[in-house]
Amino acid sequence: MRHSGRKRHPDRLVFQGILFVLHTGIAWEHLPQELGFGSGVTCWRRLAEWTEAGVWPRLHHVHLAKLRGANALDFSRAAVDGSHVRALKGGPRRDEALLNGAEPAASTT
Repeated sequence: MRHSGRKRHPDRLVFQGILFVLHTGIAWEHLPQELGFGSGVTCWRRLAEWTEAGVWPRLHHVHLAKLRGANALDFSRAAVDGSHVRALKGGPRRDEALLNGAEPAASTT
């Protein structure tokens, strides 16, 4: 079969490139070509493609199932961070807070 344009870079290498960028914190465009992962743009696009396709939650569930099957999970040191839980009846609405003179909190991102 003939390819129009460039041949798609192997998924496994691109996955390794994504992990490398996420682990090291380097910018996508600084991903070294010598490592063979493909370009930073290729890895970034594939990350977006796989995110849209729902790959990451499925991968997470597969790995959890394997770890459970091997009795390799230890939740004795696990923690739940409440900042990721939606507060249905949380603090005052923004307009109420502004009327009371409260200032918005500084961004943590």
